Amino acid sequence: MGEPVGEDAWVSLVDEGSRSAADLEQRVEVVELYKRAVSAEPYSLRLWVQYCEWIWSLHTDCQSSDAGWSEEEQRLGQELFSLDTAIDLWQQGAHAIRYRLDDSHSLWNRYMSIELWLLAKTPSPAAVERVRALYLDRLQVPHATWEETSQAFSTFVTRYDEPHWEETMVRSTQLAKNAKEIYGQREEQELSLVRSVQSGDKDKQKAVLTEYLEWETIQSRKKNGIPALCFALYERALLILPTDVTLWEDYAGAVNGYIGVSHGRPQDCPDLLQLLQRSVKHCPWSGMLWSRYMLRAEIEHLDFRDVEQIKHAATSSDQLDRNGMTDVYMVYGAWCNYLRRRAVDRDATDEDGDLADVGMPSALDGVEHWGEPADRKNAKGDPTFQIQRCWIQYLTQKGLITEAREQWHDLVKPHGDSYEFWLRYYQWEMDMPHTDNTRPFAAALLKQAIQRRTLDWPEKIMEMYLSHCSTYEFPVDVANAIDFVHRNAKGVAKRRQREAAEAAAAYAEQQRLVQPAEAITTDESPSGSKRKRDAASEADGSAAKKVKAAGEDLDAQSVKRDRENTSILVSNLPLEATQTKVRQYFKEYGHINNLTLKPESDKQSSTALIEFRSVEDVQSALLRDGKYFADKQISVVPGTGLTLYLTNYPPTADEDYLRNLFKDCGEIFSFRWPSLKYNTHRRFCYVSFRTAAAAAAATALDGELLEGKYKLEAKYSDPGRKKPREGAMIEGREVHIAGLDRGASEDDLQAVFSKYGAVESVRILRNIAGKSKGSAFVVFAKAEDATKALELDKTKFWSQILTVELATPTNFKATATTGSLGTSAAGSPVPSNDLDSRMSGAGSPAAANNHTHASGQSRAEITARTITLLNVPDTVNDARLSAICAPYGRVVKLVLRPDHQGAIVEFEDVAAAGKASLGLEGYEIVGGRRLRTGGLKDLFESRDEQRTDRIVIGGGAKKADAQPEQRMAFMQAGPTVRRPGAGGRGGLGVKRGLGFKGPGKAAVDGVNGNSTDAREKKALKSNADFKAMFLRSGEDGGGGPNKQG
Repeated sequence: MGEPVGEDAWVSLVDEGSRSAADLEQRVEVVELYKRAVSAEPYSLRLWVQYCEWIWSLHTDCQSSDAGWSEEEQRLGQELFSLDTAIDLWQQGAHAIRYRLDDSHSLWNRYMSIELWLLAKTPSPAAVERVRALYLDRLQVPHATWEETSQAFSTFVTRYDEPHWEETMVRSTQLAKNAKEIYGQREEQELSLVRSVQSGDKDKQKAVLTEYLEWETIQSRKKNGIPALCFALYERALLILPTDVTLWEDYAGAVNGYIGVSHGRPQDCPDLLQLLQRSVKHCPWSGMLWSRYMLRAEIEHLDFRDVEQIKHAATSSDQLDRNGMTDVYMVYGAWCNYLRRRAVDRDATDEDGDLADVGMPSALDGVEHWGEPADRKNAKGDPTFQIQRCWIQYLTQKGLITEAREQWHDLVKPHGDSYEFWLRYYQWEMDMPHTDNTRPFAAALLKQAIQRRTLDWPEKIMEMYLSHCSTYEFPVDVANAIDFVHRNAKGVAKRRQREAAEAAAAYAEQQRLVQPAEAITTDESPSGSKRKRDAASEADGSAAKKVKAAGEDLDAQSVKRDRENTSILVSNLPLEATQTKVRQYFKEYGHINNLTLKPESDKQSSTALIEFRSVEDVQSALLRDGKYFADKQISVVPGTGLTLYLTNYPPTADEDYLRNLFKDCGEIFSFRWPSLKYNTHRRFCYVSFRTAAAAAAATALDGELLEGKYKLEAKYSDPGRKKPREGAMIEGREVHIAGLDRGASEDDLQAVFSKYGAVESVRILRNIAGKSKGSAFVVFAKAEDATKALELDKTKFWSQILTVELATPTNFKATATTGSLGTSAAGSPVPSNDLDSRMSGAGSPAAANNHTHASGQSRAEITARTITLLNVPDTVNDARLSAICAPYGRVVKLVLRPDHQGAIVEFEDVAAAGKASLGLEGYEIVGGRRLRTGGLKDLFESRDEQRTDRIVIGGGAKKADAQPEQRMAFMQAGPTVRRPGAGGRGGLGVKRGLGFKGPGKAAVDGVNGNSTDAREKKALKSNADFKAMFLRSGEDGGGGPNKQG
């Protein structure tokens, strides 16, 4: 587990640990957490108070059995958490934060209450003197409640040393004079800081702190200044603004300056190495802080491996390039300079040279191949080429001048347009040893620079060239240089004129665009003031607002469940976390409707998508961001912008198909499929991505043509923008005809109904054999034409009396029938498109069973090649089932029955049906659902699927937790099925229930860490073991200067 970063994260971690500590070993582990916490945040009042109170509570709990400790734990606790240990910790805390001028009294007052309580229990002259000394020391420290401390001291002296009260108080006043003056000078800034913190405005707090720090820094540099107060203010500021890079840099600079002036590290000065280590943990994207950290490690003569570890930690951070490549260049530049200085040091070894020879080219390669290939393609490189300059300097110091010059030549192409590059190149050449007074290489490179047409400051290079030739070259060369510069200066002058003209034109265009906007503003308000609204407009506006508000209220009521805006994504949960544990963790923040928990691919953590009842619940749950769940620091972000609504994909598409479709966009977290129980022709789903960026990338596929005929729709899910129903039926342009003669064709109906207006389409409903069902739909171009066509109602058409009426929606569609003669290839409808449901040739079970086959085959023959699929989820459509059955043979007919969790499949021959019956038994159609095969009796004895995605609290006995992988998946209970006795199972049928066996109690307890047997078998720790745990140094907690979190 990585180290927490920031005061809030540490407080959350230790709170979680202290709440869950159930035995002595866990309590000692919490103590170790507190040690690491106050080392990471040494000026945190909250952490010190909690740490001291925790130790004090352990001291008091182990004194008796009232706290539930065992006798062995009490005995060990009394030794580990003695009174001296607790008092020493209170003293440490009070001393550590003594210069928190505004609130250090919170901890000190609590500490003194314990000291006075102990003194009252066992008064003695030594104890009185001890408390007196504590008060006198405190009164000499500037703090906001000095008067209250003095009053408390007066009460103490009155009680324990009244004869010397006046003498003692006069002495204390003299000793505290300087402390009172110091606080008086800062009282105004302290009050301003308190007000800014109370306002909650971070910008205001930063402004107040910046001004206060500037003033305090000046005071600390005076002759009688107190640098410790300046350092304490920096620590206080960093608790408020922990990721402010400038604050960390200023703090490190102040400490470094104080060390330099003091010629060593004074006692009251922070450890600069530890300070820089803390800074890079809080701001891992700052190349400057990493560079200073490495440099300080070098100054303090840390081992090469320690410095290398710092560099590795920097380059391994995924945030180093957050603000671009500049910080990356800084880190590698600092590393290369470190290698160079080691290699050229007079005490350097051959190994140091070898490290530089390998390390610097490796750094160059690391920068060149940093990041993604797409990012590197457009990268311009380091404008200051600091890594290359370091390499050149190293080669120069080794005497490899030719190799160094080759490095300069290689830099001309990427940096040749920069005047500064040529200036550095020229200075290097001038520093090189020469046999005579001439500098031919220096003159040549300046001439090369002048000839570049894209050089940013050619005039300066020309000036340098003439000056150089006049000083170092022969007269002939000087004359040639003058002519050369004169010719090129003309080209530069033309270039400058062209650039000036382009700039003037751009400025004129900008002014042209600005002036119309100003004119419009002037016309609207010629007097420069706002026009008052008249009464009529005021009234109209109010009425309009009321109408709009009413409409918004209706919209709000219509959106019953807005999953996209009432969900959160929780990441970095422990892998062993269960849905129950996660629900318990978040239940106090609101009612949880649904929770999806999935493990990460690395098997190190899991992620949950949690849906709450309201947006307000989500806002409350977001407060857990950065807090701890067991030993994991979780991330909680809104689920907004993660979910897309998909439709019009191929009918056979499943999760694998869609994952492959969006594989280049980002990782998909979950799918949500609609139930087909009431409309078997629904074809849409909701896809939730891991990140908003992935969802945004997926919307780019909106409108893409799939398989040459399906135009995909992929949009952000937003119930508030539900698409209104549309189409011929909704617009009143479609009529339904019943009682149609079975011999009539579409052309016959077209001829009759076209007399009333333009007809767009005619559809006669047919059965699986292609015979008319005596019903049809006619779509007109205009609604009024459809109304006119109603005159045909109750008229005779051929041998039948027609029933003609406007088509109406029918929402209930319990079945879907698909066959080789009637498969449709139409595009996907919208979720509630009832047109398709009415076009389906569905029927009752009896109708399905009494179907007369086109070839005139007997019922027995049809039954022999028909199988029944059971335990079919009500989210799977007939097209997917057809695709699953297709490998076993040609499907003649498939009737989907989501109302009975099954389907009836008729194959072309008996052999295909037999193979399908065997092959599909136990086939996992979706995660946790396996198909079964049986007869029609089994199908119609199965009930429809009853499921809910809301979490029901209570109402059932608790069951043993499954294994982690099983806990992540939703396990759907299968329907009650009675199989015939003759099924190869001896007439015993099958076991009912969930279809899998849960883990035994021992296994569950082993996972959750609650096994009583396991605790009993755990080896008991001895007194020495506990003492070693408690007293060991903080080097394991990451407090060392060369440790990396």
